[in-house]
Amino acid sequence: MAEIRAVRQDDLDALYRIALATGDGGNDAASLYRDQRLLGHIYAAPYAVLCPETVFVAGDAQGVGGYIVGAADTVAYEARLEQEWWPTLRAVCPDPAVIPPQSRTPDQRRMHMIHHPHHTPGGLTAAYPSHLHINLLPRLRGRGTGHALLMRWLHAVRQLGSTGVHLAVGVNNTLAIQFYQAHGFIEPQGVLPVGPGARWLVLPLPR
Repeated sequence: MAEIRAVRQDDLDALYRIALATGDGGNDAASLYRDQRLLGHIYAAPYAVLCPETVFVAGDAQGVGGYIVGAADTVAYEARLEQEWWPTLRAVCPDPAVIPPQSRTPDQRRMHMIHHPHHTPGGLTAAYPSHLHINLLPRLRGRGTGHALLMRWLHAVRQLGSTGVHLAVGVNNTLAIQFYQAHGFIEPQGVLPVGPGARWLVLPLPR
């Protein structure tokens, strides 16, 4: 079993590496991106910087090989991104809005997200205010690491008063969907869809 512990600021480089290695549907995305930190800028590092109380890592003898990141209050987190995280990145990442979406490179698609970030529907955050992402390198998969990370994280957000959790998962990511469903996650009703190729899953946290 991997060791599960709270994130430290010296874990940031590992978070960037894991985000790249597991990005784009769980596949190694290193060959797709010229800027190899873009995925980490969006999906990993800001959590460790802005809300480290809800970030945990999994490590073994080879070092950190997985993480769970998330925020107890998604609305507040998205507001902090706008104030404290995106401005610095926008200054160095050009907005590709004038380029047709179908013509954008992988880097440009992520840069567009930095300038035009997704905002979670209020109908989702009202009942399920917290959200999470889990990413594991292959060497830590199938060993109970994901379960251990999720249990540690759910305990943390419960302690912070959360009443529910949501996440987005790719419709073709069968293993992830099965993992979350085995832990009680279900599809919400009456919520705007994530977008093409993805679906919401939610978990209530009764007090």
